[in-house]
Amino acid sequence: MNKEILKLKKIIEELEQLRGRHTELISYYIPAKSEFSKIVDLIAQEQALTRNVKNKTVRKNVLSALEKINQELKVLGKIPEEGLAIFCGNISQEEGKPDIRIWSVIPPKPINIKLYWCDQKFKLEPLKELIKEKDNYGIICLDKSEADIGYISGKNIEILKHLSSLVPGKTRAGGQSSVRFYRVRENLLNSFLQKVSENVREVFSKTDLKGIILSGPGPIKEKLYNESFLPSEIKSKVIGIVDVSYTGKQGIRETIEKGKDLIKESEITKELDLLKEFFVKLSKGGGEVTYGEDEVIDSIKNKNAEIVIISEDFKNKSHVENLCIENKIDFVYVSTSTQEGIQFLNIGGIGAILRY
Repeated sequence: MNKEILKLKKIIEELEQLRGRHTELISYYIPAKSEFSKIVDLIAQEQALTRNVKNKTVRKNVLSALEKINQELKVLGKIPEEGLAIFCGNISQEEGKPDIRIWSVIPPKPINIKLYWCDQKFKLEPLKELIKEKDNYGIICLDKSEADIGYISGKNIEILKHLSSLVPGKTRAGGQSSVRFYRVRENLLNSFLQKVSENVREVFSKTDLKGIILSGPGPIKEKLYNESFLPSEIKSKVIGIVDVSYTGKQGIRETIEKGKDLIKESEITKELDLLKEFFVKLSKGGGEVTYGEDEVIDSIKNKNAEIVIISEDFKNKSHVENLCIENKIDFVYVSTSTQEGIQFLNIGGIGAILRY
């Protein structure tokens, strides 16, 4: 674990212990690439709203916290590239003796959420998500013609390397003896598998993997595994061999679907299971799910939604997320790394599984 993550974990542990006597602890998440002037304007708006709070003590403490945040922003002068999380408020447990403290956190990864939250405790879930350890898996999908080396990190799927071979089909050219053709073909295949192995070592040596899946439409994957091609440190991480119909991007996606029992604890598998549940219920037409922005917002406000599903590419996601938080409704983001994720985006990118 790097020093930045370790430091952030300690800050989270510290903030988790703190409680306000009233609703006066502010959590303010500012996304990467935010306009500084708009962020300052929001503080001014919150100050205006807070002046209408009836409780004199709460009003005074929240205004003091907002002014402290305002001063902190002026000192910074701009929003850091990764965004900013500010936590500020009265942490004193003695009435009448305020102790306004502030923590400014520049995250190790970009913040994508915009959130202003005032409560008796700090809102730390978005910060925890940034340091959440993700399961990383490798995929080697190949046949005699090509190989793709893929990588699953959290919900992201990426093809890191594509290799093509010169291995001919099993039908020999005219004039070649079957023995000579077989020997040439076998040599070309061995050279290709050696090349795959070298690239696998180079690509995966930079990554901490929980496991590797071998896949492909023919017997070449077994040859790669059973014969002395893969380095021992790579071979020891192979958790399964999966038969698929394709190579390339489609083959990688098919590997994840058919091999999901091998990576059942990974985020991508949990995402696929959730989307599968959504589409199965949708196909039944029994009113167990809803989709579309207006329909989902109604289900949130009426507290009919059990869990709201939001595509990472949905345009109005911050608004929906804030509504979920206000109404204490669970929500989850899904990627477009899978066919199911793309299909979900195509029907609007927002849906909900209902309570009843």
